[in-house]
Amino acid sequence: MSSTQESPLAHLIALAKDTVPPMHPAGRPFVIGAAVATLVLRRIWRPLGVVGAVLTAWCAWFFREPARTTPTREGLAVAAADGAVAHVESAVPPAELGFGETPMIRISTFLTIFDVHVQRVPVSGKIDKIVYRPGKFLSADLDKASEDNERNSMAIRSQDGTRVAVVQIAGLVARRIVCEVAEGDTVAAGNTYGLIRFGSRVDLYVPADSKVLVEPGQRTIGGETPLAELPRGKRDR
Repeated sequence: MSSTQESPLAHLIALAKDTVPPMHPAGRPFVIGAAVATLVLRRIWRPLGVVGAVLTAWCAWFFREPARTTPTREGLAVAAADGAVAHVESAVPPAELGFGETPMIRISTFLTIFDVHVQRVPVSGKIDKIVYRPGKFLSADLDKASEDNERNSMAIRSQDGTRVAVVQIAGLVARRIVCEVAEGDTVAAGNTYGLIRFGSRVDLYVPADSKVLVEPGQRTIGGETPLAELPRGKRDR
């Protein structure tokens, strides 16, 4: 056997790394806590330890952060989250971002507990503003969740000056929104920027004259699925 040939074991390890996605750091406290609880339960009664081990594995799976290949074509706004498109409608962006009262196209993606829950940057550019607002924890698939629920709103100015907004919205089960970027940061489309723990929703606002590329009910892959084609040379004034 040639020394440069990969051994079967090494090949299996490489396949496992490619198949099993890494875990987002925000999930580590939950997984560690579940693992400790599993050890305690196992000492009490072995079958309880089995249940705990399954829950620990599920927790690690929930916080997965799979690698994604983002389209490189200019002018696309890609999905910020995995999930199902719940609404495509005209709406005014969150007031705290300062977009004014002119309606934009809002594309809402609903995430269940089975979806990947990290959020991806929809367009490359610079972060103009980030505002966190406390709120209610209504079911994320309701229309009024965009207005009433806890949310973290972010405005991004693309490289050609187009402004879009992406909003993380907590849901019925979610109680914690994580945002790992800051105002003034330069971000690349498809990169992970945050996470919502458990069921939730993500709204993307694009200019009203954008070409929407998805329909309600369609499944999206965060960082990969094009949601809209932005107008060329659009400038925010």
